[in-house]
Amino acid sequence: MKKWFSDGAFRTIIRNSAYLGSGNVVSALLGLLALSCAGRGMSPEMFGVLIVIQSYTKAVSDFAKFQTWQFIVQFGMPALVSKNIQRFRDVIAFSFGLDIVSGALAMLAGMILLPWLSDVIGLDAENFKLALLYCTLIPFMASSTPTGILRTLDRFDLIAVQQAIKPLMIAIGSIISYFSQLGFAGFIVTWFVSNLFASLLFWWFSARELRRKNFHKALRPGFIEPARRLSGAWNFVWTTNLSHSIWSARNSCSTVLVGIILGPVAAGLFKIAMTVFDATGTPASLLSKSFYPEIMRLDPASKRPWVLGLRSALLAGAIGILVALLVVVVGKPLISFVFGLKYLEAYDLIQVMLGAVVISMMGFPQESLLLMAGKQRTYLVMQTFASASYIALLLVLPHFFGVIGAAYAYFGGQCFDVLFSLIPTLWAWRHRSSLSVNTSVGTSKNEQ
Repeated sequence: MKKWFSDGAFRTIIRNSAYLGSGNVVSALLGLLALSCAGRGMSPEMFGVLIVIQSYTKAVSDFAKFQTWQFIVQFGMPALVSKNIQRFRDVIAFSFGLDIVSGALAMLAGMILLPWLSDVIGLDAENFKLALLYCTLIPFMASSTPTGILRTLDRFDLIAVQQAIKPLMIAIGSIISYFSQLGFAGFIVTWFVSNLFASLLFWWFSARELRRKNFHKALRPGFIEPARRLSGAWNFVWTTNLSHSIWSARNSCSTVLVGIILGPVAAGLFKIAMTVFDATGTPASLLSKSFYPEIMRLDPASKRPWVLGLRSALLAGAIGILVALLVVVVGKPLISFVFGLKYLEAYDLIQVMLGAVVISMMGFPQESLLLMAGKQRTYLVMQTFASASYIALLLVLPHFFGVIGAAYAYFGGQCFDVLFSLIPTLWAWRHRSSLSVNTSVGTSKNEQ
């Protein structure tokens, strides 16, 4: 273990994860507080409706979202290393333009499909208008250019600040709505305002950091011209977009599907279980966010990024086991205290899903390693197989086992995800000598 921490890249990953972790710990606690107020401040049916609407807008944004943060890291990091400032500006401009177009189209699609969802979950006319207002957040939720800029410029501390401010505002708004008995309208309006402010803050952080680094006029949307100068740009963004769209169908859409199949009460229980599951998986998420930018500085043909991935996976797995054991001990009393006895059934779902925590945490480096190796299309195929298997389970098992069937489906989906991605990762490792830095950055030798 001492040898691991003698590796500067590994120490950087841990350091940046710690920055993000400081914000995520606060975020997780405040998120539980907000859900607690919402669960206690409304009936289980209306709490479920609120959760379905929030999950719906996130699902629509995730489905349409281009992974522009990955694009900025993949293409912008090598440009910074080689001090190619114009190329870095092109990367930012193209990413910004892509976020604007995809976000606007996603918002329109979400508003058009909302009446159908309202009929399914029984949303009345007044609350439908509030749900329609919430859909205007989709363009902000669908943009990830600020995240890419701050990660590339190694400002993980600012990301941590933003991640703490957003749930803080949501928690404060939820407390006010609970004690003032504002009901469904109070919760959805305060959640809307909090999300909007946090999104605008992210953009402000990014613009300020670009000015501080003397990247003037970088944050201007572009589209056609920057793409022409960035060979492989469209191939990368479309492939990662499809991968993420498939991921959103497996994750963000899960709560919506549970609500459609079993009703809003079951959706609320599933959301509580997913919140606990996401909290337990936070260490892997943090490691992933700092792991990807760091390995993009390394040569994929060497052993170093692959060894770094193995060490990170083992560390995440060990943390996952400890976290899972902790949840087994404190999960039941925690749910009773935070949400009340009427939501205690969520603990049964958590027990089923805990096994997936360790599996998913150990598999977190695989996506980053495949992107580094230029195997984004292969990753897309594996994601398609894994997600199709999960959705099939999610559509079938709840009919036979109720809401606990959704938990079994989620466990199976996580196992499929890691297993299917492991195959091409091992192949890329065995054939790493054929890879080069050019493979990972998506440029040709002539361009350099």
